[in-house]
Amino acid sequence: MPALRKTRVLIVDDSAIVRKILSETLSGEADLEVVGSAPDPYIARDKILQLDPDVITLDIEMPRMDGLTFLKKLMRFHPIPAVVISSLAQPSCRAAIEAMELGAVEVLAKPGGPYSVGDLRRTVAEKVRAAALSRVRRAGAEAPAAAGGARAADRARATRAAGPEPGSAAGSVFAPAPDAVIAIGASTGGTEAIAQVLRKLPANCPPMVIAQHIPPEFSRAFAARLNDTCALTVKEAADGDQVTAGTALVAPGDFHMLLRRGAAGYSVTVKTGPRVCYQRPSVDVLFSSVAEAAGGRATGVLLTGMGADGAGGLLKMRQAGARTIAQDEATCVVFGMPREAIALGAAVQVEALDRIPGAILASSSARR
Repeated sequence: MPALRKTRVLIVDDSAIVRKILSETLSGEADLEVVGSAPDPYIARDKILQLDPDVITLDIEMPRMDGLTFLKKLMRFHPIPAVVISSLAQPSCRAAIEAMELGAVEVLAKPGGPYSVGDLRRTVAEKVRAAALSRVRRAGAEAPAAAGGARAADRARATRAAGPEPGSAAGSVFAPAPDAVIAIGASTGGTEAIAQVLRKLPANCPPMVIAQHIPPEFSRAFAARLNDTCALTVKEAADGDQVTAGTALVAPGDFHMLLRRGAAGYSVTVKTGPRVCYQRPSVDVLFSSVAEAAGGRATGVLLTGMGADGAGGLLKMRQAGARTIAQDEATCVVFGMPREAIALGAAVQVEALDRIPGAILASSSARR
């Protein structure tokens, strides 16, 4: 019987300590092989051509060329799945989110501060496996539309002032159904998928709750990035936040988020607790709470991601009368979570990513 082909990994990081930790951790996995390392992008470029890795891990702050510049060039000329490993400093967090818009498929925090070496050891192999299964796209001469904070922020301000662009899902007058609520879950590739969906939704969209598998601190930068590029108001959720029309709440990294319904309307509970499907935040936890709090008034959307998180929760939503949507295989970075939901019969609709905003509006419209 032929030996199982291992996933070949190149580590790109200027820190010798981080290179050592990553190499030892990944080399200890039976299905992974570290084929080399590089302290800067120039050496990394040569080693990519020489070693032909399946996945790279990529630092953001490096000498001679920063990780974002290198990633732009890489995705244009030699696309390869990349796991970004960044410090928790806010500028680095923002850069890591931009890296994912440029084509990186996962993000991890560097050892140090509140995020320990042990946490990195626990998650890095999982992230590399997800990256190895992902579809990468060849970037054009310019960065993707959402990249470039000033341009994106200008577009968002114009959208808020003038309304959605003609031809978008929100291009016609939208009247939301009373008490409608939208729940979105995603993992690998989800930061950009969520951004693409939200950018096409109007400012009067029903209340929205989002669970994206993402480390602590990065979730805040992710929510801020969405807020800069969408007509909706987007923020990282805090315990007890009200969920109101035109607002989207993103679950904080390392915390579960649950939807509640009371006399004043919808709100969220943010809490710690055991990981569900190896995840915190868990999409299953969020979707299950939405099924209970909103029932048939809800719309559930499960986007790209590795694993099965969200499939069971989406089924509970469907059983409670909610409209449920899964992203199709052709447009997923990793067709894992949506595939599991489809197999369970949890998805009423299976749609390409660019059709999901329209499906959301149709399912939550007063004319439904």
